[in-house]
Amino acid sequence: MEASQRDHGHALNNALDGFFWAIKTQSNYRIHLFISISVVALGYLLKISYFEWLLLVFAITTGLVVEAVNTAIEATTDAITKDWRPEIKIAKDVGAAAMLTYAVGATILALLIFIPKLPF
Repeated sequence: MEASQRDHGHALNNALDGFFWAIKTQSNYRIHLFISISVVALGYLLKISYFEWLLLVFAITTGLVVEAVNTAIEATTDAITKDWRPEIKIAKDVGAAAMLTYAVGATILALLIFIPKLPF
């Protein structure tokens, strides 16, 4: 096997290790996965359009990425020091704010897609 193929295989293994570690250890990541699966099921039941699927897939993927990056920020800052430092607090707070901002936007997107399709 060529070196570049081994490098790509190693990178994929690292990515999968990170993905499964996040599922196993991060409750927020599991919550996002559960919500994502629920949104996909609801989209299927309500027969949303191709364009709506594009929006939801993008939103789901972005949410999982933002949560993973936020987790990486937290792990990195924890590796630097366990002591309270204002710079570390800022890094963690801004990471959490990014996730909150995403979650508000994704919720609005889901409501705009699903509410008009609900039978009431």
